[in-house]
Amino acid sequence: MAKELSDGSIDLPSFPEVAARVRRVLSDPHSSIDQVVRVVGSEPALAARLMRVANASSFNPSGRPVTDLRTAINRIGYSAVRSAAMAFGMSQMRKYNRLEALKPRMNELWKRSTVVAAFAYVLARTTQRVNPDEAMLTGMMHGIGKLYIITHAANHPALFADREALDSIMRDWHAPVGKAILENWHFPEAMAAAVGDQDDHGREDKGKPDLRDILAMAILMAQHSKDVRALESALESLPETVRLGLDAARTRTVMVGCAAEVSALSDALGA
Repeated sequence: MAKELSDGSIDLPSFPEVAARVRRVLSDPHSSIDQVVRVVGSEPALAARLMRVANASSFNPSGRPVTDLRTAINRIGYSAVRSAAMAFGMSQMRKYNRLEALKPRMNELWKRSTVVAAFAYVLARTTQRVNPDEAMLTGMMHGIGKLYIITHAANHPALFADREALDSIMRDWHAPVGKAILENWHFPEAMAAAVGDQDDHGREDKGKPDLRDILAMAILMAQHSKDVRALESALESLPETVRLGLDAARTRTVMVGCAAEVSALSDALGA
């Protein structure tokens, strides 16, 4: 895996070609909306997912539904299109026969990624410190390193029998692997840095809050989504909370007041 990453030859077996095409066309600054609509529209299931995202309350506060793909893409923006495409790609990979033994891990990762993405979006919008669309995409991609490791573990069945070994590899490698993948795929530097530093809680930094802070908090919120008190305890004295201005009241606003929105957005991404 280290050699493949250093060579830049990233291979995610069975990752849907349409999701890869969406990533490529959105990475090209010269791509037109017509090209994006054609690529997305070539896969009906992905197009339907984008329509659900566009009509979710986060992107549709007026309650006025969109019914065509072009309007949906214009409404949610390219970052959200990318998030939905990556969610679609991950969901399709779960159907790959060679990964059947790891399906429970795939399901868990897919669901967690959509929830983290939703929390990142709502948290960024609430704190008004970073772009919410970029935050959602970063949340959606935070587990891409684990996905990469899972697909490669399928080539080494002995790891299946030793859950501890696979857990250890994923724990130690997933963040730097995820960062390397995003760099290889030409994602913005800030997103790659956030994914690479996602486990570095308590990072001492006197600068302005950034995507790293939003992602770290979104991951903790997803972990404690059913227990606000446990979350407040986990957040105590973390520098990220200070930089984001997240006191107990604002934390509860995101966790409780926005619970329905987080649920609707994660469902739309993961439907």
